[in-house]
Amino acid sequence: MDREPFGIIAGAYDPFRREKIDIYVRNGLVERVVPAANRADSAAGDSRVLDASGYVATPGLVETHIHMDKAFLSERLERPAATLGEAIEMTAALKPGYTLADVTARSRRALERSLSFGVSLLRAQVEIDPVLGLLSLESALALKAEFAGRMTLQFVAFPQEGIFNQPGAARLLREAIRLGADAVGGIPYNDRDAGEHLDFVFRLAAEAGLPVDLHLDFSDDPMQLAIEDVIVRTLEYGLEGRVCVGHLTSLGSVPPDRARRIAEHLAKAGIHVFTLPATDLYLNGRGDTHAVRRGIAPVGLLLDAGVNVCFGTNNLRNAFTPFGTGDPLDIALLLAQTSYMGTEADAARLLGMCTDRAATALGIDSWALRPGAPADFALIRADSVQDLIYDRPRERLSLRGGRLLA
Repeated sequence: MDREPFGIIAGAYDPFRREKIDIYVRNGLVERVVPAANRADSAAGDSRVLDASGYVATPGLVETHIHMDKAFLSERLERPAATLGEAIEMTAALKPGYTLADVTARSRRALERSLSFGVSLLRAQVEIDPVLGLLSLESALALKAEFAGRMTLQFVAFPQEGIFNQPGAARLLREAIRLGADAVGGIPYNDRDAGEHLDFVFRLAAEAGLPVDLHLDFSDDPMQLAIEDVIVRTLEYGLEGRVCVGHLTSLGSVPPDRARRIAEHLAKAGIHVFTLPATDLYLNGRGDTHAVRRGIAPVGLLLDAGVNVCFGTNNLRNAFTPFGTGDPLDIALLLAQTSYMGTEADAARLLGMCTDRAATALGIDSWALRPGAPADFALIRADSVQDLIYDRPRERLSLRGGRLLA
């Protein structure tokens, strides 16, 4: 990092205020944000100034959902996966060959990519099962220390292979919580009984005082609606605002009236939805011979109902998603194209879905360019929010506490 923090970041374009601004930083926090036109009156003093003209200023980008311990496995596969079930089976077959060094190297590669794109906050799904034990968590916690000061990391204790069809998984999940996992994960569609799975996850989260982060309803089947059970349990355990669900693609196949009712209940329960379009588009719709469904959550319907919808990368170059860069703005463009989000207002909303709205879903409410917030933000070479989404410029600067990261 640079030796000294900047005192003023001058002349950046704020896509939410729609004007150029100067950001004043003191003690690692945003002291004030003023229109750049007022600089002659407000820039007195000897603070170091970073000329940010020609850049868009945003809160640090947020990666809500990524599997860094499964990243970059494509080269080990004999062929691509044709279904979700195949992706799960093919990846599980590779697990006995994992080592701590291997998982750490692939995870570090994913994190370095994210960091280079301006990601300041990242939540990763860390696999816990009797084959791996706590190896992935051990690797993740070491990387959390390694990246401290550059990126805030959260880890979900994620039972990819299920809980009750894997003897010992429940004990390992409890141990992962004790060692420092930040959220309790779940995948009810990959266990012997979805209700039993959800009961365990919500009970463990309530006991530990942690949020819940679920893989849920990942199919085109309109009858696969575990989300209704999740809504009930969220209210029962008093976890409003502390539950996230990834995928939720089945809801896109549900008739509109019922889907809207479910969306309204989601909003009332404060459940955050992470759409994962790169993976969802790749694996869903494969059973359709014509009029192939898009296979993603009904983003527009959910937003209209007041649900906090965000998005994530999910997978990087493995059986679930054989492509990907780790840049949230690539996912933003993909979502714009597949969810009919083409206006300037949509572009601003997409940016919010990987900045402040995403941070709120991860339990952080101070992720904004406003006084008192951490001076953690990205500067991206662009003239407008639409250029930022459509061009995904690679010229980016990341600041942490007002310090420029190398």
